[in-house]
Amino acid sequence: MITVFNRKELIITMKMNCQAQVRDILSQNGIDYTVKTVNLQAAPHFGNSRGRTGSFGINQDYSYEYKIYVHKKDFEKAVSLLK
Repeated sequence: MITVFNRKELIITMKMNCQAQVRDILSQNGIDYTVKTVNLQAAPHFGNSRGRTGSFGINQDYSYEYKIYVHKKDFEKAVSLLK
């Protein structure tokens, strides 16, 4: 089980296909992982900024950030698989 205390950040990407490839590689090799998805268009204290300003001119390819974490014991193996 991966928790905040035993995980290590493997990769941060804004590309959906990149995070999908990384997840496939990890799954095929039996490495557990956790994905944290952050919506960069949302302001945490004032609600969604897109609702106030719209999305005209915003590149939607860069509106989400994906962080993939693995267990500390699997980190070196995961890094070698991604190279």
